[in-house]
Amino acid sequence: MAKVTTKYQVTVPRIIAKQYRLQPGDEIKWVEAGEIIHVIPPGTHSAPADTESRLRMFDLATARYKRAGSFKKRQTGGRGWKREDLYKRGRAH
Repeated sequence: MAKVTTKYQVTVPRIIAKQYRLQPGDEIKWVEAGEIIHVIPPGTHSAPADTESRLRMFDLATARYKRAGSFKKRQTGGRGWKREDLYKRGRAH
């Protein structure tokens, strides 16, 4: 976990910097997404346009959430919607 300094600076953890090949002087993008902040490394796109990419990112995030131990399986036999439905709401097709 990184801390914000009194100058509002954040240190990127070494393992993350290596994974995304971040170098001193690289510019990263901070993107607001509701109550989450996405940090976008240089040379990448902030949001995939196609549904398949967005679903893949959803699956990866869910897997990380499960590994962190924060995910409790529901015992109720289903939630009544599929993850694909999340990308259809509010859009004219």
